[in-house]
Amino acid sequence: MAYGSAAMDALGDPTRRRILEVLRDGEHSVRELTDATDVSQPAVSQHLRVLKGAGLVEVRPAGARRLYSVNPGGLADVRAWVDSFWDDALDAFVQHANSTPPGRTP
Repeated sequence: MAYGSAAMDALGDPTRRRILEVLRDGEHSVRELTDATDVSQPAVSQHLRVLKGAGLVEVRPAGARRLYSVNPGGLADVRAWVDSFWDDALDAFVQHANSTPPGRTP
């Protein structure tokens, strides 16, 4: 299994991406997340379960409410996957630069 695959699968849904964008500002309840999206409370709860299962969100009980926040560790896997493309591009650039004679532009 590729690293970050559960997180990448979870981020494939636009509603889940929207939930993460809202959580970027800090902790929010399911009700607040429902108000910020175009889906019902049960749907938000289901999306949160998927995001939590993928390691992208954390939950903290606060009295009768549960507050959700972004899990930075879960995003690290996504970042590593994206960075791997950048590493490949830099390696290709270095290889090309080393193969071009000085004073000659490709």
